[in-house]
Amino acid sequence: MTVDAHHHVWDLSVRDQDWLAGPELQPLRRNFTVEDLEPEAAAAGVTRTVLVQTVTVPEETPEFLLLADTHDLVAGVVGWTDLTRQDVADELARLGELPGGSWLKGIRHQVQGEPDPEWLLRPDVGRGLTALADAGLVYDLVVQAHQLPAAVRAAGSHPGLTFVLDHLGKPPIASGTLEPWATAVRALAALPNTVCKVSGMVTEADPASWTVDDLRPYAETVLDAFGPDRLMFGSDWPVCVLAGTYAEVLDAAVELIAPADRTAVFEATATRVYGL
Repeated sequence: MTVDAHHHVWDLSVRDQDWLAGPELQPLRRNFTVEDLEPEAAAAGVTRTVLVQTVTVPEETPEFLLLADTHDLVAGVVGWTDLTRQDVADELARLGELPGGSWLKGIRHQVQGEPDPEWLLRPDVGRGLTALADAGLVYDLVVQAHQLPAAVRAAGSHPGLTFVLDHLGKPPIASGTLEPWATAVRALAALPNTVCKVSGMVTEADPASWTVDDLRPYAETVLDAFGPDRLMFGSDWPVCVLAGTYAEVLDAAVELIAPADRTAVFEATATRVYGL
């Protein structure tokens, strides 16, 4: 059984995805549904997925919870809520009581788009992170490489909360450079309450010409830093279609992970961390 711990869906007739700007993202400016993913996942041997938020609007998370409640493929949801709101604990409880609320496994915010590189260290954000831990949820980190030092401090300040690093912290794969990303990601991995997704690499590489060897130094860095029991595979579908098919992304990840480590990376870690 293979778990895809990171994918998205959206319906442009319901709401715009304002981040899909520019000609390079034009292939994504259409609807992508769970029904679209199901045959691709089945062909690749994927039996469970984690559906991850895409926009910072409160309506999306309840919609995703209903999707999880009606589609066997979706085994968990990482949603969004405003962590800075005073009543964040009450809001998390409300989400858990909605139809499909039991599928809520974590919360994510687009920290990568915040102009303040230390947004994660704000007191109001810290209060929200504490509420997540109290609710038994995890926090998905979507950050740029330069924001990793703040992520390290935030994770260190909240030892009771599991932080899941999306997309390896977005290393500069296209440039072929490792530092300072590698040092920062190792510092995050040194904290026992952190996990990393082997996801998003093909779009951080050159989408038109990437090879598995281009990805290998970055995959090896996180494998060495986190170990297989704190790594999980994510396709980042449909964003990944900018650089490859669903099957190609999964095949690349399989090639990068040694056979002895694959059960952890492709099933056990996500199952444990998200409580699937």
